Amino acid sequence: MKLKTLCWLVACWLPVTMANNEPVAARVNGEAISGFRLERYFAEYLEDQGRAVASIRNPKAYKQLRQAALDALIDKELLWQESLKRGVKIDEQAVRQQVEQTRSAIGGTDKFLQRLQDAGFDEASFTEYTRRELAAQQMFAELTKTDGPNEQQVRAFYEEHRAEMGTPEQVQARHILIKVAADADAATVEAARLRLMELRAAIAEGQTFASVAKSGSQDVTASQGGDLGYFARGQMVPAFETAAFALKPGQVSEAVRSPFGWHLIFVENHKEAADVPEEQGLESVRAYLARQQQSEARRQVLAQLRAQNRIERIDDE
Repeated sequence: MKLKTLCWLVACWLPVTMANNEPVAARVNGEAISGFRLERYFAEYLEDQGRAVASIRNPKAYKQLRQAALDALIDKELLWQESLKRGVKIDEQAVRQQVEQTRSAIGGTDKFLQRLQDAGFDEASFTEYTRRELAAQQMFAELTKTDGPNEQQVRAFYEEHRAEMGTPEQVQARHILIKVAADADAATVEAARLRLMELRAAIAEGQTFASVAKSGSQDVTASQGGDLGYFARGQMVPAFETAAFALKPGQVSEAVRSPFGWHLIFVENHKEAADVPEEQGLESVRAYLARQQQSEARRQVLAQLRAQNRIERIDDE
């Protein structure tokens, strides 16, 4: 639980006595979700995505995000109401433990109570929030239980995607770039090539490729000694890729022309393609399909709850 949002959590879950003129964002089976709850939730919803309300300048994007936040609040309310219908029982010891964990994490009783008081709540209301949160979570877990993929599904998926799961052939390389515009005249192109060959001569005389790249390369990787890390086929422009994969570790290429200019390439390591071990591959597939099943179960459960209950979205209007 995020401590900085403790007050928001209480405000978002607990029903409040609203004044007659307080805006309502939505109703779920007659239970109101106030505009206040939506505003508090919306701010946190954006924060979780690394955004702030003030940073959203596009009205359409703002509306879509706000509707998504209201959807999430409605889902919370639906799950809570469903837990009541089904008589979900929450272990009161688990509730107390959760409250105590939050109290301890905040820094003790005084700070905990002060944080609640600042938002107009008390320990009893936070305990009720915790009970609702745990009930909704338990309800969702029960509704979305899956058996997991069977071994026939796992094997079939593994065989179909086996080639994609392996590690492709890769080289680890550095490069030096002397930039040349695509429309440069022949004299400019040749002058850049000669400059590159001077750098190659310095390497041949004993300077390290990385040190020459730092001082002479015009690429953004110069500060890292021209380091490109590992890359597979299809990730570089054709001429560069062909030259790099033709080199043995420790070799420096001749001048290579690309749309960016002239390159020298130094290969540090070369990894051959390797298949993933079958046991490891099957386990990865099993976990992937289980996640897919769980995701689909969650989507279906929420869709079903929305269809079976009376939802009035006032904020959208």
